[in-house]
Amino acid sequence: MMGGLDAVVLAGGTARRLGGISKPDVLVAGRRLLDHVLEGISALRASGGIPAGRTVVVAPEDVALPAGVLRALEDPPLGGPVAGIAAGLEALAAGGGPAEAAPVTAVLTCDAPGAPAALPALLRALRGARAGAGADGACARAGDRAQYLLGAYRTPALRGAVAPGGRPLRDVAVRRALGALRVRQVTGTAEAAADLDTWEQVRAWRG
Repeated sequence: MMGGLDAVVLAGGTARRLGGISKPDVLVAGRRLLDHVLEGISALRASGGIPAGRTVVVAPEDVALPAGVLRALEDPPLGGPVAGIAAGLEALAAGGGPAEAAPVTAVLTCDAPGAPAALPALLRALRGARAGAGADGACARAGDRAQYLLGAYRTPALRGAVAPGGRPLRDVAVRRALGALRVRQVTGTAEAAADLDTWEQVRAWRG
């Protein structure tokens, strides 16, 4: 297993299709969307399914976080997912845990409650002797689309993509920023990547 694995969980945004409520606090199968993701990460770490590391949630202050989870938010807020990733990486680099950032950082979103299940496969793809050679990361694939917001990336490469020259990008498409990296797309991960954007999808989700 490669080094440590930090995780950046994006939990901001406006949730317009859910009426503008706080998306991470939406209850799904009896628990908050955000808790499904955080608990999934913690369970994998406890079982050895993924390496140990720290987790940072990119969310405003009114979103409650469990003890031991770091918080970050782009300044000013609502700068888009790329800006959120940059803010999360900055918080991880600033401390609150081991002095050095993990060599690999996972990126997940709070509205894909099954996302942690894909992490072991993404890490295997990244560290594969042939498939992952020279790769900057590995991400989920759903249909014909790369799902960059469910991925595991080499931390220096991810930092360079979202904050080139140390300047965080704002209002930049995820596909433009992370698509510039050498990313292996992993099939069989579409279910984990499924996000819940509407109340119909929330009600239908069974985990």
